Amino acid sequence: MPSTHHSPTARHPRTRRLAGLATAALLGLSSMPGWAQQLPPLEQKDSYRVGFAQMESNNPWRIAETQSFRDIAPECNWQLTVTDAAGSAAKQVADVDSMIAQGVDAIFLPPREEKALIPAVMKARAAGIPVFLVDRIVDDEVAKAGEHYVSFLGSDFIEQGRIAAQWLVDNFEGDQAHIIELEGTTGASSANDRKEGFDAVIAEQDNMEIIASQSGDFARDTGRQVMETLLQAHPEVNVVYAHNDEMIIGAIQALELAGRTPGEDVLLVSIDGTRDALQAILDGKLGVSVESSPRFGPMACDVLNRYAAGETIEPWVRVEDRVFTQDNAAEHIDDAY
Repeated sequence: MPSTHHSPTARHPRTRRLAGLATAALLGLSSMPGWAQQLPPLEQKDSYRVGFAQMESNNPWRIAETQSFRDIAPECNWQLTVTDAAGSAAKQVADVDSMIAQGVDAIFLPPREEKALIPAVMKARAAGIPVFLVDRIVDDEVAKAGEHYVSFLGSDFIEQGRIAAQWLVDNFEGDQAHIIELEGTTGASSANDRKEGFDAVIAEQDNMEIIASQSGDFARDTGRQVMETLLQAHPEVNVVYAHNDEMIIGAIQALELAGRTPGEDVLLVSIDGTRDALQAILDGKLGVSVESSPRFGPMACDVLNRYAAGETIEPWVRVEDRVFTQDNAAEHIDDAY
């Protein structure tokens, strides 16, 4: 699914960042001599000690992501160390510190927050350990792909937000859309970008308005609680957009408890492509879920091997995502997590 970025967001620093990563990837960094030379080398050998510093394990997406690394470890001959920061950026930094002390060969890191995890990235680089960011990035005003960490493995979150918004534009049948937006974790790149992409498209629509936007921390129960509160303040809501499926499932619960009918008097859109979301689509409660795949294990194995072989890794190893609706949810639900 091609990325466009042909909207007013093109002038936004975050959009320029992603566009820059994409351009560098297409050029193979050939015009940037010396970039990769600043990274810690990785010796080719039969087995690697690899660290995966997970941010939390309280939802299906994170559990599937961790399992993907566990599943690929034997095939790649990794001695895998997995940690769980339980939703704490400070704990995640400490987990990386522990991996550095253990002398792992490489670290795969999904940073909980853009700024808080920069010290961990920098410390690993200083220790001569290559870091690969997975599914989220850190603030590239400070830490850059190809210089401070090897690469970002992940989706285009801005485009995910744009796709969700465009589906809404194409499928909303009312006169005026009153939208509640359930944001992800404050400070997370995925939340920032999914908001940016969605909001930019909605801003171009005369008949659509985001009437409330609040963090649900990517969690089902928090999403439910936030939705309950916002629903009382904004009973006119007829569209809910959530930055992930867990929050949209919580929103569905809140709406139903309030006597509303998701899929009929409230149109719902979301991101991730979980099994529960696809079931909600089949049940007529959720309109669309834009995929954001958690299965990074095979990609991580390939990238690590290529890096050890001396290849210059593209700064953004992009995941191509699908879009799930009533048209294809049944076809894919058995493979969902």
